[in-house]
Amino acid sequence: MSKDPTLIIIQPHITEKTVQLSFGNPLIKDENEVQRKYTFIVSNKANKIEIKKAIESLYNDGKKDDDKIEVETVRTVTIHGKRRRVGQRAPGKRPDRKKAIITLKKGQMLEDYGV
Repeated sequence: MSKDPTLIIIQPHITEKTVQLSFGNPLIKDENEVQRKYTFIVSNKANKIEIKKAIESLYNDGKKDDDKIEVETVRTVTIHGKRRRVGQRAPGKRPDRKKAIITLKKGQMLEDYGV
């Protein structure tokens, strides 16, 4: 039973730091040797294997074998929600979320990442 990739991958997480990671190491001049990393907000219940399959299925849909991307590693971080006040006395909490950092094989990149 496979899950729907659109339920696993919620949205790309775009900040200045993640955009810099998506360009790879600036000291490497050869485009085929650059290793790029992309960051996504994912479902809290998704594991690394499901995230890898979801990324590959979303970005490889309808592409030739030469153009398909391969995910090398997946790292996940759970970001706990901050406490906040709701109203005068009632304590509240923002929801927890999960972030996945995807590393692609050398020389590969995502064209429609959102940058």
